[in-house]
Amino acid sequence: MKAYWIEGGFGFDHIKETDRPIPSPGPGQALIRMKAVSLNSRDIGVIEGFYEPRRTKPLIPVSDGVGEVVALGEGASKFRVGERVAAIFTQSWTVGEPTQANWTSTLGSPLDGLLAEYAVLSEDGLVRVPEHLTDEEAAALPCAGVTAWHAIVEEGKVGAGDTVVVQGTGGVSLFALQFAKLQGARVIVASGSDEKLERAKSLGADYGINYKRTPDWDRAVLEYTGGTGADHIVDVGGGTTLNRSVSALKVGGQISIVGILSGSAVEDFAIVPAIIRKARLQAINVGSRAMFEKMNLAIAQHRLRPVIDRTFPFERSLEALRHLASGSYFGKICISF
Repeated sequence: MKAYWIEGGFGFDHIKETDRPIPSPGPGQALIRMKAVSLNSRDIGVIEGFYEPRRTKPLIPVSDGVGEVVALGEGASKFRVGERVAAIFTQSWTVGEPTQANWTSTLGSPLDGLLAEYAVLSEDGLVRVPEHLTDEEAAALPCAGVTAWHAIVEEGKVGAGDTVVVQGTGGVSLFALQFAKLQGARVIVASGSDEKLERAKSLGADYGINYKRTPDWDRAVLEYTGGTGADHIVDVGGGTTLNRSVSALKVGGQISIVGILSGSAVEDFAIVPAIIRKARLQAINVGSRAMFEKMNLAIAQHRLRPVIDRTFPFERSLEALRHLASGSYFGKICISF
């Protein structure tokens, strides 16, 4: 089978195409013929050595994908040959709260990912996907979809009439917009592009803020909410956005800390404003298989469709990853096999 892996160092120059034997499923495992994968900003961090800087062994990157079950190992009975399934991001986190040990079972680092024509995975690490979705749309679900569902529904408990702020128009942010609208919330989108803000409004966003023209976007949120602030903010920026998220929050509101696109550390964190607002800061690290399955039920019920920015063929996987690194996308970038 053909696969891409990172070998001999870090960076795009160390991503190489390779031929490997098709693996065989062991007890309780399934062999999956991959149909599509989707990319996440984490994949760039893996390629550049942010997550495992001391790793020396070759690694197949990319955590999210969907495929068809083509063979089952001994004792595997949850799925049938021919069924379409997606892999959960944290293979050992099936239900409840995670443990430290779960973080050793994440796909695309430290475990091999899915940028290969075939993959063997435990049947416990797989879920069925909604039938109305294309392969590319289904491949968009495991990280971005589950992260947004975890933030908005599981932890955020967003309800009708709430005001939700999402930062940017990447995969997590657009899923958060869609899920918040399903709950009856008003949604404010902050983006540096007027074109992307208009596209977000076509998905249901109620208000858009161009943070390049309005760097004090937190004040714009306060103005829009009559000085009250937002009930929930999905913070994907991290370093340079968290203080403004606190400033834009209502008393008793919640910030879901999802990403670190602007840095992994916050200098001079605004402790007093956080105390005044009784801010709840909840870190979100994707989610469990149970969350994934509940999210899929909601997606199927409402016929929701993930937003796909662009799909590349497998032989142009490196180009797809470079497109991700450019940051110019709206929604999910996918690779089709």
